[in-house]
Amino acid sequence: MEHPPYLSGLRLTGRRVLVVGGGGVAQRRVPHLIAAGADVHVVSPAVTPAIEGLVGSGEVTWHARPFEDGDVAGAWYVVAVTDDTAVNERVSELCEEQRVFCVRSDDASRGTAWTPAVGRHSGVSVAVLGNREPRRSAALRDEILEGLREGTLAARHDHGGSPGVTLVGGGPGDPELMSVAGRRALMEADVVVADRLAPRELLGDLPGDVELVDVAKLPRGRSAQQEEINRVIVERALAGKRVVRFKGGDNFVFGRGYEEVIACREAGVPITVIPGLTSPVAVPAVAGIPVTHRGITHEFTVVSGHLPPGHPESLVDFDALGRMQGTVVLMMGVENAPLIAKALIAGGRDTTTPVAVVCDGTMPTQRTVLASLGNLAERLEAEQVRPPAIIVIGEVVRVAHPDAF
Repeated sequence: MEHPPYLSGLRLTGRRVLVVGGGGVAQRRVPHLIAAGADVHVVSPAVTPAIEGLVGSGEVTWHARPFEDGDVAGAWYVVAVTDDTAVNERVSELCEEQRVFCVRSDDASRGTAWTPAVGRHSGVSVAVLGNREPRRSAALRDEILEGLREGTLAARHDHGGSPGVTLVGGGPGDPELMSVAGRRALMEADVVVADRLAPRELLGDLPGDVELVDVAKLPRGRSAQQEEINRVIVERALAGKRVVRFKGGDNFVFGRGYEEVIACREAGVPITVIPGLTSPVAVPAVAGIPVTHRGITHEFTVVSGHLPPGHPESLVDFDALGRMQGTVVLMMGVENAPLIAKALIAGGRDTTTPVAVVCDGTMPTQRTVLASLGNLAERLEAEQVRPPAIIVIGEVVRVAHPDAF
């Protein structure tokens, strides 16, 4: 009868750990040992470039020679990962004699310890041993970690976070493109204040007792609406609630998120920020368009198009933008795109400059409309383009769609 292993957490900080072998398996093992604070010694005539980099940074000591019997002396833990069975066998024999636990990569049954599939999250270490089935162990570890990160798996006391506000950027729309930290914050919230463009599918996963405030239904008018959002998040937080302000994209890229930071600070409310994938970069990428490309552009500019050129409240210098040669990424600009195209041409951009309009980026209805600055207005009308859409202007569009231009 084979007994199961006895699981125990080794405290290796400052203690000598011997790794015999410097190949790919050692490369996977060494970083975990470093993270545990171990004094790692690698014995091997050669090591991988990654391990050599760790040696150069002073995190590992490398003995560039074959294994010698005396190497085991003084070690608290030994990992035998050479491709020579005889060497691994000798290492394990010496460890047995000296009562030092030893892991063997070539034959786990011949070692006195096994390496579990390990992961860490928020101060918790997860280790899984699947009866020497490493793929199964890794898969189970990943499922557990995903549950911890998304907040769907946690001990009851883990949900007792302090009241306050967390700004969560939901990314460009597809819930799969949202950060695990953002998902976890959503699942732990008492109140979620959500925008129309936040990944809506995730709202259906919220626990039934979570208060959902749909800010799309607040009184109209941008200033009045933002003031009401500030009031709601501050009021709920001061009432002892954990509030998540949930937006599409990133809160600080035309998301007015810092206005909410200021409101919370003035009210003495603790606030945390969890960034999101910003749409002007992520949406073109998902559509196969780079915002930069070597030899094509050395800059890209993200512009809000909610105001037309010449508007007294516009802060954009369209003449300067027209003189630049890099990529222009236009947000909230469908309505004013024809006027913006004319302003860029007047500033110096060629009428043949390629344009891509990515509609409903990352969503099932995503599509890309190609145009040039000169015919952008006609193409928008012909294709009946409606918001939301990201407009990419510049030679990177030609890189992505060479046949169209």
